[in-house]
Amino acid sequence: MAHDHLAEMLDLDAEVLHDHHHEVISWAASLVPENPLVVDLGAGSGTGTLALARAIPGATVVAVDRDEEMLAHLRQRAGDEPRIRTVAADLDRPWPDLGPADLVWASASMHHLADPAAAMARIRDVLRPGGVVVITELDSFPRFLTDPAGAALEERVHAAQADRRHEAGLHMHEDWAALLAAAGFRVLDRRRIDVDLRPPLPPAAGRYAQVSLSRVRQGLADRLSPDDLAALDAIVPGLTERDDLRVRATRTVVAGRR
Repeated sequence: MAHDHLAEMLDLDAEVLHDHHHEVISWAASLVPENPLVVDLGAGSGTGTLALARAIPGATVVAVDRDEEMLAHLRQRAGDEPRIRTVAADLDRPWPDLGPADLVWASASMHHLADPAAAMARIRDVLRPGGVVVITELDSFPRFLTDPAGAALEERVHAAQADRRHEAGLHMHEDWAALLAAAGFRVLDRRRIDVDLRPPLPPAAGRYAQVSLSRVRQGLADRLSPDDLAALDAIVPGLTERDDLRVRATRTVVAGRR
């Protein structure tokens, strides 16, 4: 069930933030030659994999993830598309042969790795000369609630999430451009994308908020106060019916060429 909710949340993120995803995918597509080999590192539910295949009609896209259930979800979504294949691999261990690639795409995956600097060197090895890496990372998870009590609750939730991520050693606020440069890449660009979607929102936005905050409630059950847990329990079921939600998030995108 946890995997189902994670896959749904990732799919909803791509649906609700479609314009922002499309902008970044289109930029990545503009950086590669015709008929490229594209490697999607930490592909998750496959939203990036499928979007890259659509944006680059001649591309072969290799989706890499350590989670077999996620890869199965991706294969189901891809159907019989011959240009998409999946590889199960733990990127904190020796990598399988993935190249030579023209584009390495890593969306919200690099911060999970034990040693992002070492991963940059491996990405360089995967790319052919002139190949490009595009890294998209979250500066924070989305916020949805706008009423004063809800916004204050979400602020406490985000603080608890930040503490947990720090203790887990997640690399949420690395200087990705500096890491690319240190690994020998020529940094092409660095972009900050501020998302602020206001009502009326797409129909999927309420479910996106519901699934996101449900996962937060489950993951922080040992960290939040009984009052905050009770407040989430009261708020989450009705999120799909609310018309006052906003979707606010910040993403950083960097690109480098070998």
